[in-house]
Amino acid sequence: MGNLKIKASVFINYLLFGIMLNSVGTVILQVQRYYGVTESSASILEAFKDITIAVVSFLVASFITRIGYKKSMQIGLTAVALACFLVPSVKTFIAIKLLFAVTGASFALTKISVFGSIGLITKGEKEHISFMNFLESFFMVGILMGYFIFSYFIDDADAASERWFHIYYFIGGLYLLALLLLSSAPLNESEARPAELLKAEQSFSDMLKLLVLPLVVSFVICAFLYVLIEQSIMSWLPTFNNKVLHLPSSFSVLMAGIMAASTAIGRFLAGIILKKISWHIALTTCLIAAACLVLIALPLAKAESGHQIHVWADVPLSAYIFPLIGFFLAPIYPAVNSVILAALPKEKHGAMSGLIVVFSALGGSLGSLITGYIFQHYGGQSAFYFSLVPLTLLTIALFIFKRTRSAARINKENNAPK
Repeated sequence: MGNLKIKASVFINYLLFGIMLNSVGTVILQVQRYYGVTESSASILEAFKDITIAVVSFLVASFITRIGYKKSMQIGLTAVALACFLVPSVKTFIAIKLLFAVTGASFALTKISVFGSIGLITKGEKEHISFMNFLESFFMVGILMGYFIFSYFIDDADAASERWFHIYYFIGGLYLLALLLLSSAPLNESEARPAELLKAEQSFSDMLKLLVLPLVVSFVICAFLYVLIEQSIMSWLPTFNNKVLHLPSSFSVLMAGIMAASTAIGRFLAGIILKKISWHIALTTCLIAAACLVLIALPLAKAESGHQIHVWADVPLSAYIFPLIGFFLAPIYPAVNSVILAALPKEKHGAMSGLIVVFSALGGSLGSLITGYIFQHYGGQSAFYFSLVPLTLLTIALFIFKRTRSAARINKENNAPK
C-alpha cells in the first residue's frame, strides 16, 4: 500500500510540474497583454525557469542525498505553492519571474529525487522502464491540462482583467494537496544513501570528465538543439496564434494544446516503432517531416492571417496543422537519451543525467530568447521559419552522434577481454 502511495504521489508531482513549467508559453502571451511588455521582455520568463533548473540541477547532486529524496520533493512542492499564492497578491511582473525561478529550482529538486527514487519503488528493469514511460506520459498530460485550465481563466475581451491571476490560487491548492499525499507516503531511502553519498562527492568531476568524450559532446549538442527547437515553438505558439492568426487569447492557448497532445501520441507510437527500425533512420525521417510541416503550415498561416475569429469554425487550418510538429519531434529526445545512457557504464548514468538536465535547460532558455527577439523585430512568421535552422543543424548533429556511437562501440569491443 505504501509503495502504491509513493508511486501515485510521484505521478501527481510530475503532472503538476507539467502544468506549471509549460504554462510559460501562455504566460508569455498574458504578460504582453496585461503588462504591455515587448516580446523580448516576455521571453525572459523562459530563462528564469530554465536557468534555475540548470543551476540547481548542477549543484544539487552534491547534497540532495543528505537532505533526502522525499524531503527534497516536499521542499519543492511547498516552495511552488507559496510562490503561487504570492503572485495574485502582488500582481507584478517581478512576481511572475520569481514564480518561474522557484518552479524551475523546485523541478530540479523533484526530478533528481524522482529519478533517484524510482529504483527504490520498482522491482527489476522492466518495471523501472515501464514506470519511467508512465511518468513522462503524466508530464505530457499535465502540459495538456494546463492549456485547458489557463484558457478558462483568460478574459478575451479585457486585456487588463485580473481574472487570470486567480488560476494560481487553484494551482497552489493542488500543490498543497500533493504535499499532503507525499507527506503521508512512506519512502525507505536507506538503500540509496550510502552509494549516493559517495557519488555526490564526485558529481562535479564526473560531469566534467564526461564532457571530454566525443560521444558525450555530440549527444549534448543534439539534446541542446532539440530542446531549443521544442521550447522555442511550444513557448511561443500561443503568441503566434494570437498575434499572427488573430485567435482570441483563450483560443490561442487551447490550440497550443494540440502540440502537447500530438507529442504524447508521437512518443507512444515511437516506443513501438523504435523496437523495429534503426533509431537514426526514424529520427532523421521525423526531422525531415517536421521541416516539411513548417514549410506547409507557415505559408498557409500567412494566407489566412487577418481573418477575425469569433467561433471555432473560424479557426484557420494552419492553427491545427502547425502544432502537429510535436508528433514528429516527439521521439527524438527520449531516443537520444536512451542511446547515450545505454552507451555508458551504469556508474556514469547519474553524472550523465545531470548533463542532460543542464544542457536541456540551457537549450530551452536560448531557444525562447532567440524566438522572442525575432518575433519582436521581424514578426511571428520569421520567428517560426527560424526553426528550420536548428532542425537542419540537429539532422547533422544526429549523424555525427551516430558515427561517434558506432566508433565507441567498436572501441569497446576491441578493448574487451578476449
